[in-house]
Amino acid sequence: MANSTINSPLNVGVIGYGLSATVFHIPFIAITPTLKLHSILQRNPGQSGKSAPHDHPDVKHFTSLDQFLADADLDVVVISTPPQTHFPFAQQALLAGKHVLVEKPFVPTVSEADALIKLAREKCRLICVYQNRRWDSDFLTVRKLLADGTLGRVVEFETHFDRFRLEKPSTWKGTLSMAQGGSALYDLGTHLIDQAYVLFGMPRSVFGVLASQRDGLLLGPQNPDLEPDSVTAQLFYDDGLIVLVRIGSVSAEVRQPRFWIRGTKGSYHKHGLDTQEPQLRSGLKTEDANFGREGPEWNGKLTLVGDDGSFIEKDCPNVEPQTYSKLFELFGEAVVRNREEDLPVPASQARDVLQIIEAIRESARNRREIQLS
Repeated sequence: MANSTINSPLNVGVIGYGLSATVFHIPFIAITPTLKLHSILQRNPGQSGKSAPHDHPDVKHFTSLDQFLADADLDVVVISTPPQTHFPFAQQALLAGKHVLVEKPFVPTVSEADALIKLAREKCRLICVYQNRRWDSDFLTVRKLLADGTLGRVVEFETHFDRFRLEKPSTWKGTLSMAQGGSALYDLGTHLIDQAYVLFGMPRSVFGVLASQRDGLLLGPQNPDLEPDSVTAQLFYDDGLIVLVRIGSVSAEVRQPRFWIRGTKGSYHKHGLDTQEPQLRSGLKTEDANFGREGPEWNGKLTLVGDDGSFIEKDCPNVEPQTYSKLFELFGEAVVRNREEDLPVPASQARDVLQIIEAIRESARNRREIQLS
């Protein structure tokens, strides 16, 4: 898609005013030169203890989606609501002539993703998906190690989001069904599978096991309606690479595993999650010098094979953080140029990730490996 450029800063309206909006979107919109917070749609200000009009008195406020989208000055819509609302909200925004940034998971199904991609192109508007963990510093470190060939040919790639949480979340992450875009597979699994997709592309086939570790149950013919809090999925590639995606809710570890990568020239082992989410939740500002930085005690471990066949282990600090601000920077620039190919996370890529997720669901239900075209 190539069209005339648009004046910036772009007026951005945010739908929703929960954690996603207040922590992951509005702070970054505020520091992105091409973007300007213009309006917020919060249906019941103050009902949940949060009031957008109170926190942002200098922007426009709406309680009706129709009135929000009818604002002719609005250029971009950010959808930060639960996943079952993403399709209708994105569809209405595109029909109103707005560009769209959608929280992950994009939408619950591949068919809905295809419909939105088609509509966006018909309307000459851009639709981008908020896969922010492409800008985790540990993941950027992994990308560099692989791009530099440090580990040689990668044969096994393990990626984890493990936690010790015996209580089911009361948010959509614990209450929505998989059909609505809920459960660990669509919440955390979207991040991990997206990262694998960025590194290695579409797998040849997948095998998945979905479980409720809290209840001691597996998804399958005996429990067809199970909503998993645990994922064990293998992604198989033509060159022999096996990617293991692991999500657990009953993992009592002081240092939770994150990456374990094995290659013909070495391996990389990392514990702990990227710091940006806990820093943002604690109130650290995006412009703080420590934002996105880990302490040296969380450095990854790099093991390299010496010329004599011996193993050399050393610390592997993360690369210089780009932080989640990079996603907004690239998104703003793509909208100004109105070029789909410049989007940081095109909806077509999120559709591919959903195809992998749907194959994992099918595999878990039928206990067999699923081929991907």
